Amino acid sequence: MSEPAGPVGLLAVHHVAAICSDYERSKRFYVEALGFGVVAEAWRPASNSWKLDLALGGRFVLELFWFQNPPPRPDAPEAAGLRHLAFAVADIEASRAALESRGVTVEPVRVDPATGKRYTFFKDPDGLPLELYEA
Repeated sequence: MSEPAGPVGLLAVHHVAAICSDYERSKRFYVEALGFGVVAEAWRPASNSWKLDLALGGRFVLELFWFQNPPPRPDAPEAAGLRHLAFAVADIEASRAALESRGVTVEPVRVDPATGKRYTFFKDPDGLPLELYEA
């Protein structure tokens, strides 16, 4: 990997943004099933859309948008664009069981051959691939 041309000053990823097709369903999923906290919620009349700011551990990490009639997301895992969103967990089996108890279908746990870490995938209500990665 080549060195960048000069310092940009990036400190960390500030947040990720996702667009959902059913605002209330996705809000319930991220808040009730995954445990995100609501930072702010706004109806935006100029764009006829909702914006929901969500946090994990008190830190803002996800913007959830709703626009009327968004185009569907390609479902192929190797499609150009965001491949998946990964969450670090301390105990993958406990996190997997908690999601399943909330009605979320979770794939079997696998082991990353490069790191030896355990991980699994599940999807949000719009099919966005989400990953649990054992820290």
